Amino acid sequence: MPHISVIITTYNRKDFAAEAVESVRKQTCSDYELIIVDDGSTDGSREILGPKADKYIFQKNSGVSAARNAGFTASSGKYICFLDSDDLWMKDKLDVQIDFMEKNPSMPLCYTGEKWLKCGSHKNHKKHHSKRGGDIFVKCLEMCIISPSSAMIRRETLERLKFDEKLPVCEDYDMWLRISSEHNIAYIDRELIIKRGGHPGQLSESEPAMDRFRIYSIIKALKSG
Repeated sequence: MPHISVIITTYNRKDFAAEAVESVRKQTCSDYELIIVDDGSTDGSREILGPKADKYIFQKNSGVSAARNAGFTASSGKYICFLDSDDLWMKDKLDVQIDFMEKNPSMPLCYTGEKWLKCGSHKNHKKHHSKRGGDIFVKCLEMCIISPSSAMIRRETLERLKFDEKLPVCEDYDMWLRISSEHNIAYIDRELIIKRGGHPGQLSESEPAMDRFRIYSIIKALKSG
């Protein structure tokens, strides 16, 4: 049984996704399984990505939350890592995080710093995007400070929560709110992922009025106490 399950969800991003897969295969840690969930791609992704995965799931287009949940259901690792198909990992990302999680057994989640590329050029972080660990619930209310690609999550945490499939976007914002409302979160101050923005097909660019989904998540968090 692998220690880590790496889950890549993708939809019509075969070239970006192939590069994301390559960044996984270059990890210094080899104790993982790679699960790719294809959310109904029509661009030939299956032919390119299928042979690269340990498990390849093709499903009717159902949205990112359903794809993440399908990947988790198929997984067997003690720790779960998601990698957005347009992001990349530094080669020691898994090693650094699993070392931390093994030494901190009460921590449900750790996340890392990130580098930003927009249209191929480096983009500096804005001050209000600064990251930290500990009690970050209020910070998570303000914005989605945890990139899914930077997180390592204990299996039992996701078994209890799952991603909300009513959300076409902001499913990560919703998840981090629920976790941070109950637990402290660990931050590893190293840039171990590369976020690539400014390209066609980004959910955050294509979905209008995203704030309504954040409001839904906030109301849900308040109702849960």
